[in-house]
Amino acid sequence: MGEFYENPLITRYGSKEMCKVFSSDEKFKTWRTLWIALAESQKELGLELSQEQIDEMKEFRDKINYDVAIAREKETRHDVMSHVYAFGVQCPKAKPIIHLGATSAYVGDNTDIIIMREALQMIERKIINLIHKLSIFAKDYKGVPTLGFTHFQPAQLTTVGKRATLWMMDLLMDFEDLQDLKSNIRLRGVKGTTGTQASFLNLFEGNHDKVKELDQLVAKHLDFEKVFPVTGQTYSRKFDYKVLSILSGIAQSLHKMTNDIRLLQHLKEIEEPFESTQIGSSAMAYKRNPMRSERVASLARYVMASTMNTAMTSSTQWFERTLDDSANRRISIPQAFLAVDAILEISINITDGLVVYENVINQHVMSELPFMATENILMEAVKKGGDRQELHEKIRLLSMEAAKCVKEEGKPNDLLVRIFKDETFKLTKEDIEDLMNPKLFIGRSEEQVEEFIDLYIKPILDSNENILGIEVDLKV
Repeated sequence: MGEFYENPLITRYGSKEMCKVFSSDEKFKTWRTLWIALAESQKELGLELSQEQIDEMKEFRDKINYDVAIAREKETRHDVMSHVYAFGVQCPKAKPIIHLGATSAYVGDNTDIIIMREALQMIERKIINLIHKLSIFAKDYKGVPTLGFTHFQPAQLTTVGKRATLWMMDLLMDFEDLQDLKSNIRLRGVKGTTGTQASFLNLFEGNHDKVKELDQLVAKHLDFEKVFPVTGQTYSRKFDYKVLSILSGIAQSLHKMTNDIRLLQHLKEIEEPFESTQIGSSAMAYKRNPMRSERVASLARYVMASTMNTAMTSSTQWFERTLDDSANRRISIPQAFLAVDAILEISINITDGLVVYENVINQHVMSELPFMATENILMEAVKKGGDRQELHEKIRLLSMEAAKCVKEEGKPNDLLVRIFKDETFKLTKEDIEDLMNPKLFIGRSEEQVEEFIDLYIKPILDSNENILGIEVDLKV
C-alpha cells in the first residue's frame, strides 16, 4: 500500500509472468539485444566492426546502468539516445558502433513486436489450458439433460456438456485466429528513418543486396522468419489493431461464457468455486455472488474498449510517422495483454471448480418438459386411434389451462395429469412416463460433444500436451 496510484492490472489481476514481459527491464534488455544483432549482422556483411566490440556489448547486455540512462534522459528528453549513451559508457570500445545507421524505431518498434510475440505465446498457452478444462467438463456432463434457452426463455433441451462446447467453439475460433496471426508476424527490421534504408545504403556504399541481406540477417538473429517488406519510420500500426482484435475476441468469448455462468448461478443450476472463508456480501451473509465471473466480464469490457485505441491510432498516422501514437501505445497494448492474461487465469480457475447441481437442473427440466413432450404425446395418442386434429386442439387448451395454473396460482405444472385424466388420449400413466424421459429430447447432444472434442479439440491438446496443467493462484 502506498500514497500513489497503483495499477490494479499489476497489483490485483495480471500474472507475474505477464507483468515481467512488459517490464522496463525486459524492454531495455531487448533494446541491447537488438543493437548486438545489428552489429553482428553488419560485421557478417563486411563492415569494419571487431569481435571485441561485439563481445563487450554482450557482456553488458543484462547489466543496465539505469542511473546513467535516467540522468542522461533528463538532459536530452530522448529515451533511446539516453540508453545508447549509457550503453556506450559501459562499452567504450563498442561506443562508436552502437546503433550504427539506425533510428529510434529500430529498437522501439522491433522490441514492441518481440514482446508482443512473447506475450501472445503466453496467451496461447492459457487458452489451450482453458479449452482443456472445458473439454473435461463437457465430457463429464455430456449426457446430463438441461433446459436450453432462447431469449432466456425455456426452449428444447440440450445437455450441460453440450452447452460447454458452445463456449469452447468461441475459444477455438480465437485460437485459430491467434495461430493465423502468429504465422504472419513480422519484425519491423532495419529500415532507417523514413523506411527507405538510405543510411544503410550509405554504410554499404550503394550495395542494395547487402542492405536487403542485413534486414534478413537481423531478423534471423532474433528468430523471425519474416520482416515487413515496407515501412515508414514505424511499422504499420494496423498490426497493433490486429493484435488487439485477437485479444478482444478472447475477451468477447469469456464475457459470454461467464455471463452464462452468472445466469446459471442465479438459477442455482451451476455455481463457480466458492471457498469456505469467502465472503459474498458485506451485508447479506448468505450471499454466494459469482464474483469471479463478474470480474471476467468487467475486465473483458475494458479489453474490447481498448481495441478502439489501436483503430484510431492506426487511422490517424501521418505519412511516414507521427508521435501521437507513442503515449497511447504504452498504455493500451500492455494493459490489454495484462487484462486478457487475467481473465484467462480467472476462467481457468472457474472452470476447474464448477459445481453442477443436477437435482435442481432436473427439477427445472421436469417443470417444462410437459409442454415439450406434447408432440410425442400427440403422436402416441394418434397411434392408439385418436384423431390428430381433435387431440391437437385438446392439448392446446389443456396447455393454456396448465400454464395459467403455473403463472397465476404458482402451482406445479399439471399438464400431464390433465392429459392422463382425459379419456380421449387413451394413454396410461406408464405410457406418459415413458414419453417423459428427458433423454428423448436432447437430440445428438452427447454425440456432438464427443465428435467436437475428438475432431477439433483433442488434436490441439495432444500437440500441446507438454504445456497442460497450469495451476492458477488468484491474488484476490
